[in-house]
Amino acid sequence: MDISYRAWKVFWRNFVVFRKTWLTNIMFNFLEPLLYLTAMGYGMGHYIPAIQGMSYLQFLAPGLIASSAMWATASECTYDSFVRMKFQKTYHAIVATPVSLDEVVVGEMLFGTFKSVLYGTVILLVILFLGLVRSPAALLVPLVLVLCGFVFAELGMIWTGLVPKIDTFSYFFTLIITPMFLFAGVFFPLDALPLIVQRLAWLIPLYHVVELVRPLVLGQLSPVLLVHAAWLVVFIAIFFYPPLYLLRRRLRG
Repeated sequence: MDISYRAWKVFWRNFVVFRKTWLTNIMFNFLEPLLYLTAMGYGMGHYIPAIQGMSYLQFLAPGLIASSAMWATASECTYDSFVRMKFQKTYHAIVATPVSLDEVVVGEMLFGTFKSVLYGTVILLVILFLGLVRSPAALLVPLVLVLCGFVFAELGMIWTGLVPKIDTFSYFFTLIITPMFLFAGVFFPLDALPLIVQRLAWLIPLYHVVELVRPLVLGQLSPVLLVHAAWLVVFIAIFFYPPLYLLRRRLRG
């Protein structure tokens, strides 16, 4: 691997471009969770009894922080990265400088992680304004979003290194991201599902992000949070190299 501080140069390049469109980008990722929060939290929540001693709105809100971070990073490191690589030829232009291809991929993942922290924190501020944050431990949520961002940046870049054309990303979102969104504990506790499903949930990265964010927001701290954090760190370590290998193989032929 050929990785140095120059990976941050790639991050900065993407950030400079993002500054020109940040408002429209944030509004889209802000409005969708807000619609879920309004329709399901305030609307459907009136018909749902208390869950684990809290209202459905209180249960749902932290899960939307995690899911918003996931969607933001997954989108950035699939469609956006593919466009930069395939159509804009940005990768080709950067590697003509002293920056290596590995540093380009790491820079892309760093920027995807930034998007996770940014969009997740926006939703955190919204639920803080709504009075749904119960604990100062919520200040640790951005650190969890860093782990979330790196996990989904790696998954997104792996897919980017595999797919032949941009239309194929629909499979990634339909078969991988959407099932995580639905069965990671964002909308309902998993203890209502069969035991086999509960065990399979441990393989879902978003599940561990939700299990970290919700207790931090609600002040339900316990040693098991370290287990969830460790799971994400191990996942990041295992899946760090595959994106580098796949993009290297793809662009070098």
